[in-house]
Amino acid sequence: MTGALPIAIEVRLRGAGLRPTRQRVALGDLLFAKGDRHLTVEELHEEAVAAGVPVSLATVYNTLHQFTEAGLIRVLAVESAKTYFDTNVSDHHHFFVEGENEVLDIPVSNLTIANLPEPPEGMEIAHVDVVIRLRAKQGRRHL
Repeated sequence: MTGALPIAIEVRLRGAGLRPTRQRVALGDLLFAKGDRHLTVEELHEEAVAAGVPVSLATVYNTLHQFTEAGLIRVLAVESAKTYFDTNVSDHHHFFVEGENEVLDIPVSNLTIANLPEPPEGMEIAHVDVVIRLRAKQGRRHL
């Protein structure tokens, strides 16, 4: 958690308008216990199974989408095959390490976005997501 004291998951859920069911609390504890992170549904399901939390993949999927709708996490689509859920809901951007499926936060102060287009009438920009894709440098060939 970016410098803040951890808040009990039950309090967070109630504050977001969600009933703190046993499964939501268990998944929330797993999700937020390690600070800011980026997880797929499958990764959180694997953590739940390893921790002895009896939960189906569909329940993890539904719970993460409920957390997203409640503003507790946000969706980060960095590739078409996987959706990551980000526990850091502040405005920030990401590096995506290709081939390793790793997502890293870019500190807000390191990126400036200028000259955004005017949104259509009646609309406003909610937020801007920048994903910078990284890959390992290729070794230089000697001639």
